Amino acid sequence: MTSRILRPARATRRTTGPRSAAPLAVRLPLVAAAVVAAGLTAACGPSAQPTGAAAPATAGQPSQSLGAETQSASAEASPTASAASSAPPSASASAGTPAGASPTPSRAQSAKPAPKPSRTSAAPAPAARIPGPGYDSSADAQKLIDAALRAAKADGRMVLLDFGANWCGNCKAADKVFAQPQTASILGASYHLVKVDIGGNSSANSALLRKYSPSGGTYKMPVLVVVSPSGTVRTDTHVTGNPALTSDGLGSFLRKWAS
Repeated sequence: MTSRILRPARATRRTTGPRSAAPLAVRLPLVAAAVVAAGLTAACGPSAQPTGAAAPATAGQPSQSLGAETQSASAEASPTASAASSAPPSASASAGTPAGASPTPSRAQSAKPAPKPSRTSAAPAPAARIPGPGYDSSADAQKLIDAALRAAKADGRMVLLDFGANWCGNCKAADKVFAQPQTASILGASYHLVKVDIGGNSSANSALLRKYSPSGGTYKMPVLVVVSPSGTVRTDTHVTGNPALTSDGLGSFLRKWAS
């Protein structure tokens, strides 16, 4: 009876003794495998245990070692979460910034005043229309003069009255000079030119000549009269004499009375 009782007791000591005395290295892989399985379960679906929670410590194992092992196993099971948590704050901020968006300007940059728009001079007024050669005997000269004076008040140009006749040789010579680019440029920029026919039988046009050149007597055509925007006569070639009917002569005359 005694031998039968002792044999099971020895067998019990063999099975229970080594199990309680097993080294820590044998149990740690089992714990890691359990944690990996828990991480995979959390990745596939919801779990009652919060993600990142430490597994309970087993008997005879320090909680600090088990926590370190749990962190290592969680890092292996979820590399994406580990990389996101270990990223520096600057990387997270950069990831939240949309592509192409510039970073928030510093206080020095935001306080910098906006550049002032460059000053541009006003565009010059378009050149006035220059009548073609010759004199229109059917035109209403008074209406043309009134329109020229209104335009002169608007843009500040002078009004040039050209009294002449289609049969006048000097008038034709003056027309050729007026058509030259240099003289035409001065005329268009500084004058409103009105041509009045006094070679016919128009009493109205003759009256206009006497109105703007009242000295009377014999007129030598063309008679050039410069009138200010207010209607005041500035010069009259019937009094001063005609300039040379050349580019230089008429050019000097026009530049002198343009302002």
